[in-house]
Amino acid sequence: MFLRKYIGDKTFYKKMLVITLPILVQNVITNFVSLIDNIMVGQIGTEQMSGVAIVNQLMFVFNLCIFGGVSGAGIFTAQYHGKGDRKGVRDTFRAKLIIVAVISLVCILAFALFDSELISLFLHKGEDNLDLAATLGYGKSYLMIMLLQIPLFALSQAYSGTLRETGSTVLPMTAGVVAVFVNVSLNWVLIFGNLGAPKLGIEGAAVATVIARFTETFIVMFATHINTKKYLFAKGLYRSLRIPKVLIKDIVKKGFPLMLNEILWALGTTMLVQCYSLRGLEVISAQNISSTVSNLFFCSFFAFGSAISIIVGQLLGAGELERAKDEDRKIIFTTVVVCVVVGGVMAALSPLIPDIYNTTDTVKSIATSMLLISSAMIPVHGFVHTCYFTLRCGGKTMVTFLFDSVYVWTVCVPVAFILARFTVLPIIPLFAIVQSVDIIKCVVGYVLVKKGVWVNNLVENNE
Repeated sequence: MFLRKYIGDKTFYKKMLVITLPILVQNVITNFVSLIDNIMVGQIGTEQMSGVAIVNQLMFVFNLCIFGGVSGAGIFTAQYHGKGDRKGVRDTFRAKLIIVAVISLVCILAFALFDSELISLFLHKGEDNLDLAATLGYGKSYLMIMLLQIPLFALSQAYSGTLRETGSTVLPMTAGVVAVFVNVSLNWVLIFGNLGAPKLGIEGAAVATVIARFTETFIVMFATHINTKKYLFAKGLYRSLRIPKVLIKDIVKKGFPLMLNEILWALGTTMLVQCYSLRGLEVISAQNISSTVSNLFFCSFFAFGSAISIIVGQLLGAGELERAKDEDRKIIFTTVVVCVVVGGVMAALSPLIPDIYNTTDTVKSIATSMLLISSAMIPVHGFVHTCYFTLRCGGKTMVTFLFDSVYVWTVCVPVAFILARFTVLPIIPLFAIVQSVDIIKCVVGYVLVKKGVWVNNLVENNE
């Protein structure tokens, strides 16, 4: 009984691998190269690494705003594809274009006009007495160049999201892999001045990112539009930007809470980092190391969330509700098992990785402890992540809003805010306590998924 309930047959795992493996490979390569990039920047100095880390935290907010905007329309893309409605897929893509254009414009203006104020939120003296003014300068120069990649990232995500939701995961993976290798190669050339190039430091890292982002966007768009027989939604895609009123209404109703959730969750996560930063600039550098390394291992469950969006979303759209519940349960179980193994590997490597960086002993010590805590939490994060995507693919965006961002702002942020500002608790126990409150979300997620509140066909009556 247990085996049938939680473990699938060969056909199930083959289908899951077809979906998850390209996404997993892309995420692993992307995050591994991000780690290499991070190490390269970390060789320049702690202030430079901290300036880049702060800007990347701001870009993280933008990235999740785009992700939320694309995903809001994307829940309809997957179900329209499952239904075989090509026009519906095209309409959702057009909605994505408009959404990401608005988000990009707002973020560019905000980052350009309030760069000093935003970066300064994270600058606080610590044990090593690092130069805050220099860190601010490094951050501002890096940010101004990074603004150029914002519209490119937005456009690539609109295409890549639609491709994945229609079952075409290889093209986004290929484009992403090429881009990260372009990025790391140009980083080596431009940061350190190799092959006769000027030595640009962190500005070289920013230029490399912009070029890599252009490469990724070009590959995805070019390959999609020259092969419309395979990527059917691309045929006649730009003949009009008209979107049916009923779809606009549904995206606003179902998708806006999802987008708002991603925005608030990103802001909440950034607020947590800001709370940690009160313990000194060293914590920003350590958090940068920890998060970059952790993201590499977190790929183990990121791909399964995408699998739920695609596999379960298409089953819901096709009206196969019981099968959707069965396969969702098996994907969640697989995720947790994989996360236990991955967490063990991460724990074993945690004491070794910070030594690669050219930074202070204080930063290395904090980073090691943060990595050990994060490794223990991987199974928890994996379960919560797959519960979130389960609720989302069934259109329960208001529930995910409460489950995700509202939880961060009503539980995690207050705990971090109070401990950081009204106690003298050191950073490591503070970080551990804030991370551990996600265990409560496991219980809530289990109850919601088990009740089946997410089992809905959203496109049955949408023509």
